[in-house]
Amino acid sequence: MQKLSMDDLGRLSPEEFKAAEKMPLIIILDNIRSMHNVGSVFRTADAFLCEQIMLCGYTPQPPHRDIHKTALGATETVAWSYFKETAAAVAQARQKGYAVYAVEQAVHSISTEKMEVLKTLSADGIAKGLVLILGNEVQGVEQQIIDLSDGCLEIPQYGTKHSLNISVAAGIVIWESSKLLRSIR
Repeated sequence: MQKLSMDDLGRLSPEEFKAAEKMPLIIILDNIRSMHNVGSVFRTADAFLCEQIMLCGYTPQPPHRDIHKTALGATETVAWSYFKETAAAVAQARQKGYAVYAVEQAVHSISTEKMEVLKTLSADGIAKGLVLILGNEVQGVEQQIIDLSDGCLEIPQYGTKHSLNISVAAGIVIWESSKLLRSIR
């Protein structure tokens, strides 16, 4: 087995990325504290050609060296916008016809292992895309925002810890969502 070089990987240039058809997947970051977590989500969103990131509340915004350090340039490729209130970001995504799911442990949450049920779930029927809301590192997604969502997605965990770092959780749910969205495109 031979490790591939950067040239062998054939990655998109920033210009090609911006012109490429995006996965109809929007990531909302609800009051994230860590710039490193924000940068990591940008990098993951770039890897999966996500449509957009919506930064809300006190979530740090680019440009900032600590975000850039983790994002490795993804803040220049992934479209992003800022909303003072997370509810406004949710409303904008709904106007696009997207289903909205918080990533949170909640009564009646849907396991990421069973996300195929989302093929037909949304407030108004079949959605044009999917929104994932990731919450604060300590408090999670605010209940008020969960109430605005179509439901919650939960990552199964089998050990003693009850949560994952937001950047890890984002990677898991973006990967699972991309598999789902590719299967229905």
